[in-house]
Amino acid sequence: MDAGATAGAEHLLGIGAAAERAGVSQRALRYYQQIGLLTPCACTPGGLRRYSEDDLARVARIRQLQELLGLNLDEIARVLRDEDRMAQIKRAYLDEGTSRHERQELLRESLELQQSLRATVEAKRKGIEGFLADLESRISRTQALLDERAGPAAPRTAVRAGTRES
Repeated sequence: MDAGATAGAEHLLGIGAAAERAGVSQRALRYYQQIGLLTPCACTPGGLRRYSEDDLARVARIRQLQELLGLNLDEIARVLRDEDRMAQIKRAYLDEGTSRHERQELLRESLELQQSLRATVEAKRKGIEGFLADLESRISRTQALLDERAGPAAPRTAVRAGTRES
């Protein structure tokens, strides 16, 4: 093994340290690998997984897609696959050997991938908007029942978006 490889290997983390840094369980890291969302950058001769900073960034991206957008693992796999392809497209586009025609095709493909991602996010947004509209309706009905039962002498207690007004 050369000195460069040794220096690079020093920055790799075992599964326990990687899980702790990423804020997930070791089991989650193994599962992400099993379903193809994550591939550890290296394994020891004994088969122990080793994770790089890029691997940890990918786990952070998986968690972001789960928590922020509420994507399921199949949707996350599709997003990551498309993002990986867009990174390949960018490298090919910047390659000096890529012709003008090839660059045009790469741009078209990148645009299609971005539009697909946008459609996924838009569908989630519409779902959230529908959920919020339903919740607002239920809040209004409950507030009306509360006001009806309180009668004219009781002060009105408005409950909206997690706050109380008297």
